Amino acid sequence: MKKANNSGKHEQIFLISAGQGSMDIRQLKTFIAIAEHGTFAKAADTVGLTPSAVSQQIQALEIEVQAELFDRSTRPMTLNSHGLQMLDAARNLVRSADDVIDAISGKAITGTFTIGSIRSSVLSLLPRAIVALKADYPDLKIKLHVANSDGLLNDVVSGRLDSAMVAEHSGVPAALRWSPFINEPLFAIAPPGTPQMSATEMLSTLPYVRFNSRFRLTQLIDTELARSGIVTNLIAETDTMTAVVACVVNGLGASVAPYSALKEALGEVVSAPFGNPQVHRQIGLIERRTSTRTIVIDRLHQHLVSFSGEYGVAR
Repeated sequence: MKKANNSGKHEQIFLISAGQGSMDIRQLKTFIAIAEHGTFAKAADTVGLTPSAVSQQIQALEIEVQAELFDRSTRPMTLNSHGLQMLDAARNLVRSADDVIDAISGKAITGTFTIGSIRSSVLSLLPRAIVALKADYPDLKIKLHVANSDGLLNDVVSGRLDSAMVAEHSGVPAALRWSPFINEPLFAIAPPGTPQMSATEMLSTLPYVRFNSRFRLTQLIDTELARSGIVTNLIAETDTMTAVVACVVNGLGASVAPYSALKEALGEVVSAPFGNPQVHRQIGLIERRTSTRTIVIDRLHQHLVSFSGEYGVAR
């Protein structure tokens, strides 16, 4: 990587050597925008250029790599095999360049960092991680926003949030990266004093307190109950895991909960692994693939992994 002799914006001065010439970060960001949005016109809006300027940048990039990157016979046009190869490389190069720019300019450790989160039992880990992050970057102002998964995904895509903590999600847009930090097991739980028994016996014989929400956790639990052929005797439903655990602790019935919701109550309930093999659920951080806050997000992820203990998942 070498520095050009001009006084433009930071991203304009970073050039990546390739053959006899060089490609700049603007070309790569434009290429990524086309791949993610499908057309030159939509990409132009994203990167703040005219469609003509976008076309010129892509022509220059294709000349530089000596290969066409798009199949122009389709409408909208799609990446060809060379383009798919280039996309992975471009994203890595842009991310590396942004990290260097952030480190030089100080943007990664000052200003405002906005983080979102679902309402989850794992939410208890986030305040601890934020406190640790503040210790790393004392000049960084941090804002926390709690919402549902769909809203968080949209807010990260649009740039209203720098990152968000969400469960494993099948609908993560291509523009986002999801990195799990915890892979925690699920347990069947029963009131104090219940004889030790298997999860199947527990959930079949005792009244059942159902966790009922839009979260993927509900789907995980219901799917495993159906797969195992467990017929429950429903006594109550609630949309918060804290309420589920409280119902069980106070003797209302049995239920299923993830480890993070049971840490403080493991001594108060009877538990057994849920599922064979035991079912796990993952929570992670989402961020834009072209985020300029990668250094901060990486550090937040490290803290979340640390506070997740034996169930932490390294980035």
